[in-house]
Amino acid sequence: MKNFIFRKIYFLFFMLYIFFPSCKDIINDPNIPDKDIPKTDVSFSKHIQPIFYARCATSGCHDDETRAGNYSMTTWSNVVQPGFVDPYLVETSKIVWSIEGIGVEIMPPISYGYLTSNQIDGVKAWIREGARNN
Repeated sequence: MKNFIFRKIYFLFFMLYIFFPSCKDIINDPNIPDKDIPKTDVSFSKHIQPIFYARCATSGCHDDETRAGNYSMTTWSNVVQPGFVDPYLVETSKIVWSIEGIGVEIMPPISYGYLTSNQIDGVKAWIREGARNN
């Protein structure tokens, strides 16, 4: 009987040992804010999408299942929707209103970490350059 209990405890600790090191807190990843976005030639895949994944396209928000506000931000084609992101038109793109808090609740919420001024400027530069899928 003691051997059986010992095996269960051993198995539990083994699973914890395997599971916990593989966890990564993407939402609060300290490297996301440190990634400097250039003022020109902004890449969706290199600069913008990592921010959207970490701060927006998370479970319960703008992922494919939840689609908060009817927006999914998991892919370029989901992001570049008329009105939400208008290529070349920063002023009419609702995503800019949201990340700057212009007339709407600022997104992402504080619990996900607000975007830095460099990230906001990077999103605006990406839109100004045509919101390319690059």
